[in-house]
Amino acid sequence: MSFFNEVKYSFKAKNNFNILIYINLIVFVLIQLLKVFYFLNAKTNHDFIYYFSVPANLNNLKTFPWTIITYMFTHESFLHILFNLLAFYWFGKLFLQYLSQKQLLGVYILGGLLGGLFYILAFNTFPIFNQIKNISVALGASASVMAVIFSIAMLSPNQEVRLAFLGKIKLKHIALVVVIIDIMSIPTDNSGGHIAHLGGAAFGLMFAIFYKKNIDITVFITRIIYGIKNLFTPKKGIRIKYKNPKTKSTRPKSDWEYNARKKAEQEEINKILEKISKSGYEALTTSEKEKLFKQSR
Repeated sequence: MSFFNEVKYSFKAKNNFNILIYINLIVFVLIQLLKVFYFLNAKTNHDFIYYFSVPANLNNLKTFPWTIITYMFTHESFLHILFNLLAFYWFGKLFLQYLSQKQLLGVYILGGLLGGLFYILAFNTFPIFNQIKNISVALGASASVMAVIFSIAMLSPNQEVRLAFLGKIKLKHIALVVVIIDIMSIPTDNSGGHIAHLGGAAFGLMFAIFYKKNIDITVFITRIIYGIKNLFTPKKGIRIKYKNPKTKSTRPKSDWEYNARKKAEQEEINKILEKISKSGYEALTTSEKEKLFKQSR
């Protein structure tokens, strides 16, 4: 399957994990092509990046409001996108062992939004940033990735992952080390980036706290995104179905029966998730893993 066919298939299959990776890669390639164009035309100032990056200056943000979304898909350097996508790939896979593709999309977007808000508020609140806030911009998926890392680390804190040269480490310890490094790195030349990371981590923590109470705080944003997507999805032609007189008709289920069935299914999933939080994913039986996988689809 070619790359473009794979991208097309991912969008049709609503594989948000792949879609988010593809969008980051496509935007990165677009930016590199624009750099080549600027170079060939003897332009050294890459001002086009301001159309993708979120500014700290509130007046500039009013002019480019879409950047609060586009910044979380924007990378200038190869190492920047490499590390972000590697982290998203590893922890995104872990996330999908417990949660759904829709929730992954919601955590990514809302984590990025809160990270951007942390950055903007910090640069308009603390005096140290007064001299640079008018020219400062933030870009990169780091805040969104931090939201994914912290959400899964808080939902399954004792799950272990193997890291090169370090061996097995629990997710809660990885999250703790990462957030400490970000706090200690604020007085560097990338203060805004580290502050945005903390915003992403804060959303991941919020998501996990509410999810443990059976409240999914990403529902509203995924409904908006899928609603917009459906507006641009071509409607299928009207299909007329003929009833076979030999086939026995079945009575449609009432709302109560439907809701009762959905409630029973959700209770079963909740029991599986509770078992994961107590004993880890490996403690599940084959049938429980299949049910969890079908639910995530």
